[in-house]
Amino acid sequence: MQGSPHILIVDDHREIRDLVARALAKENFRVSAAADGRAMRKVLSDSRIDLILLDLMLPGEDGLALCRSLRAESNIPIIMLTAKGEEVDRVIGLEMGADDYLPKPFGSRELVARIKAVLRRMPGGAAAAPARAKRYRFDRWALDTGARELLRDDGVTVPLSTGEYDLLIALVERPQRVLSRDQLLDLARGRSANAIDRSIDTQVSRLRKKLERDPGDPKIIKTVWGGGYVFAPDVGAE
Repeated sequence: MQGSPHILIVDDHREIRDLVARALAKENFRVSAAADGRAMRKVLSDSRIDLILLDLMLPGEDGLALCRSLRAESNIPIIMLTAKGEEVDRVIGLEMGADDYLPKPFGSRELVARIKAVLRRMPGGAAAAPARAKRYRFDRWALDTGARELLRDDGVTVPLSTGEYDLLIALVERPQRVLSRDQLLDLARGRSANAIDRSIDTQVSRLRKKLERDPGDPKIIKTVWGGGYVFAPDVGAE
């Protein structure tokens, strides 16, 4: 089942975040929200985001600085939101890498139309993934992302299915952090994810059989009861 686009709202006004979130949820978008740049980065690290609604006037780093930073790291589409209507603000936002610009106040129908238009312009309908390391090292293993191979320290190559590889990448890029099943499903499978799918548990079980010395007592992929899973070892990247 095709998943709905995941939209991140970055605005320091709770009322606006809640209002926009409700409007987007009615259109079957998945929605996350953040009040500032720090919270925005936390959501981006834990979820696969398809588009960001970014307010220009934010505490700390403003929207223009965040837009510049985002554009240096990824191609996630950005729609700037601002109470300012002057052309200079619109031009600066677009020059910083925003894909569109919408002055406040705006109607929900126009916002949804802008979001759909920007998403349609993206190659493949989604943002390009940021560049990742060529090799990750952890415990007695190395994960070669170029060859998509898992290498043991004794030289043995362990084959991975596409699902196992995608899940392992999601884990090794976020070590020592508790990730829920829904987060892992979103990170590993993106917009094709089914919200009621629980295949993550099956993939984790398969990975444990390949990674762990004792799959019955896992030390690498640990279960957090009521929370999800955590990738326990330190990870080095090359």
